[in-house]
Amino acid sequence: MSAEGLLITLIVGAIAGWLAGTLMKGSGFGLIPNIVIGIIGAFVGGYVLGKLGVSLGGGLIASILNATIGAVILLFVIGIVKKATK
Repeated sequence: MSAEGLLITLIVGAIAGWLAGTLMKGSGFGLIPNIVIGIIGAFVGGYVLGKLGVSLGGGLIASILNATIGAVILLFVIGIVKKATK
């Protein structure tokens, strides 16, 4: 991966993580956790949307939407697990 590709991945991850944190919790988690949640969310979103046969198209906005959807799913599952372990 080129330096430009890595930078775009980090930016998309940060935006998606922040959006998911805002939607699920009401605020973001901080820069590094947002990036991690967004990047993992991109994989989750790609897998789930692919299994459902949904394509958001290409481009930066579609990547952010895909990663945000995956990050929301990820945070939802983490919330369920946290409640179950209490």
